[in-house]
Amino acid sequence: MASSSPPLDDAQAQRIKQAVGWLHTARFLTTAAQLHHLPAYDQPEIAFVGRSNAGKSTCINVLTQQRQLAYASKTPGRTQHINLFALGRQNLTDAVLADLPGYGYAAVPKADKVRWQRVMANYLMTRDNLKGVVLLCDPRLGLTELDEILLEVIRPKVEAGLKFLMLLTKADKLNRSEAQKALSIAKLQSGGGQAHLFSSLKKQGVEEVSMQLFDWTHPAPAQEPAPLPAPVL
Repeated sequence: MASSSPPLDDAQAQRIKQAVGWLHTARFLTTAAQLHHLPAYDQPEIAFVGRSNAGKSTCINVLTQQRQLAYASKTPGRTQHINLFALGRQNLTDAVLADLPGYGYAAVPKADKVRWQRVMANYLMTRDNLKGVVLLCDPRLGLTELDEILLEVIRPKVEAGLKFLMLLTKADKLNRSEAQKALSIAKLQSGGGQAHLFSSLKKQGVEEVSMQLFDWTHPAPAQEPAPLPAPVL
């Protein structure tokens, strides 16, 4: 099936290549079990959040082209730390990815669920250099109650300028009609943010999401206005 997207010009193609290569520079920075253990950075930070079985760690690994950068456990909910990854060529960090613990898995004790919900809410509301949030959601399940709570927490910040992307993972499990319906719903639910279909298995959406994250942290320079024509004397 032919794509209906317009062809890319050279500048767009080069920027996509730059974005994909930039994510490939990701490297482990630090991990923290408590919010106050996180170091402060001036560089913009992008947080990945989502339910434990939404495919968050796998998504990060696919985007960064590194099979084991983010810990993808076969037991959802096992990772209970905030993990930070540095981005930038030649070991010069120009942005940070934050992998927040998955939430909502039934096998995790209730006390741990409540504690991490509080930690995540505090992180999203108080992290000074937080530039954007990527919420991963399995479109076959839709938004859960915990997803809705998270959206309510960050909605005021999104309205104030925080970048937000709802990423519909496991899109390869949907047919075309189901995918378009899920995407339309997600765009409405994003509250001023954006939504993309994504498949780690098929590599669907990798370039689009890479470009999105790169644009958040590397705004394209504004074009200078064209000079006014000389007055006719």
